[in-house]
Amino acid sequence: MTSTLDAVTTTTVPAQPRPVRMARPGPPPPPRRLRSSRPDLLLCAALLLVIMVVQGWNIADYPALSDDEGTYLAQAWAVQEGRGLAHYTYWYDHPPLGWIQLAVLTWIPALLSPESMTVGSMRVAMLLISAASAVLLYVLARRLALPRWAAGLAMAIFGLSPLSVVLQREIFLDNLAVMWTLLAFCLAASPSRHLWHHFGAGIAAATAVLTKETMLVILPALLLTMWRHSHRDTRKFAVTGAITACALIGFSYPLFALLKGELLPGAGHVSLWDGITYQMTRPGSGFILDQGTGSWGVLQSWLYYDRVLLLGGLAGAVLLLLTWRWSVTARALAGPCLTVTILAVVALRPSGYLPAMYIIQALPFLALVLAGGTASVAHACLRRGRRPGEKRAVTGGRYALATVLAISAGAYVVPRWYDGAHIAMTTDANAPYQAATRWMATEVPDPEDTRVLVDDAMWLDLVHAGYEPGLGVIWFYKADLDPAVTKTMPDGWRDLDYVVASPTVRRDAVDLPNVKAAIEHSTPVAVFGEGEDRVEIRRITTGADADADAVAVTGGAR
Repeated sequence: MTSTLDAVTTTTVPAQPRPVRMARPGPPPPPRRLRSSRPDLLLCAALLLVIMVVQGWNIADYPALSDDEGTYLAQAWAVQEGRGLAHYTYWYDHPPLGWIQLAVLTWIPALLSPESMTVGSMRVAMLLISAASAVLLYVLARRLALPRWAAGLAMAIFGLSPLSVVLQREIFLDNLAVMWTLLAFCLAASPSRHLWHHFGAGIAAATAVLTKETMLVILPALLLTMWRHSHRDTRKFAVTGAITACALIGFSYPLFALLKGELLPGAGHVSLWDGITYQMTRPGSGFILDQGTGSWGVLQSWLYYDRVLLLGGLAGAVLLLLTWRWSVTARALAGPCLTVTILAVVALRPSGYLPAMYIIQALPFLALVLAGGTASVAHACLRRGRRPGEKRAVTGGRYALATVLAISAGAYVVPRWYDGAHIAMTTDANAPYQAATRWMATEVPDPEDTRVLVDDAMWLDLVHAGYEPGLGVIWFYKADLDPAVTKTMPDGWRDLDYVVASPTVRRDAVDLPNVKAAIEHSTPVAVFGEGEDRVEIRRITTGADADADAVAVTGGAR
């Protein structure tokens, strides 16, 4: 007899298929090896050519020579000539690795033509640094998954912004440090994830810090980038190795001071501790948002050259932070966003000192987050195809909005950047310096026995003109601050013959008694340029000599 249960026919209800959720299309992944991607190579090469032309044209004549440039180049010259780590007493104001690199960069030109070792001509060496930094930024952008056009945009913004054109031309340690920092980020974000890439990132980071010590504050952002891009199984080894490599190389600087017996203060020698103390306790320039402070003036000088990169970069960082949870681009650019945030916070310190070249450290990361923010907006407006259920009119509206935004941005940026580039490529801001140098080289009868105060922008020029380095042509700060110089001046300013009163000398003479007295007890024998930018050659006069001197203004516009 058949059981009732056996007679029951079991019917299997087919499972309902789950609705397929369409993945949001993201940016196409970058090629694993950029050197094998012809479109990337062609785009990068084309942009690099444009950047080099804009930055290199008229590089010796604009912007005006600065005393910092002369200092770093003179220290590089001292290394080349075997005179030590500086052209005067090295007092640990900065690690010496920066100008040692400058000495290597300028060694061959200086060897072939020693008289070319001057600030204007040696600015050409900075083109190599700008080229390397621009290429590294493109590589980093692609490794952080930005689309090709956005990587090219970041490179173009970084290299062609008027702010970049002006500051990257100048011989600043910050430009060298930025190059090493970008190399560290590229290695940290390497798609190969080799351990040696992360060790290399640590070495490059240490080199950046020893080139300009302020790069130390960016290391947390580099560590975040390495953490996100390292393999989970080898992450601990990678991060530990990078930190160890960075620390070991970084500690070579205090070890150097220790071996020289100059780590701690003592009688009769400089010390690393005193150098650090000076940098940490130097008078602040005020809060950057308080009108009338030095920091406010620095901010206005940055905005004068370019508001787009500075304000647009900050806005891009804010946009990426706000879209962190659902934006692939925002998560990919976590390291650069953190870098911009850290540098902005440091600049906002109410009592800190803000130098004009500080913005150089932020330029590539501002360009990167600005391009990343643009890519996020473009991705939101131009997602491939129509969304499910989206009306054709809405799709057209998204594309129309993207077009309007692109045209508006171009209409705002291009004319302003063109004006900035035109000024940089056509203006001669150094004619007064050049004329004053020629006068000192040809009108002073006995340069070898003449003592003259100058700023460091002109120091090497006069060395090549026959003045005795160090004690004949004297960097004006040293006349008051370096015992090795002041002991050769028992009568103070009376032991000098001339003072070349450039804008820097006139500005800082207020706090330097010997320099101030030299200007007060001198008469101008030649003036070049006009207004605040003029360069005065003043002969120091004592007693009856003061009545015999006549003012003879030669050359330059009055």
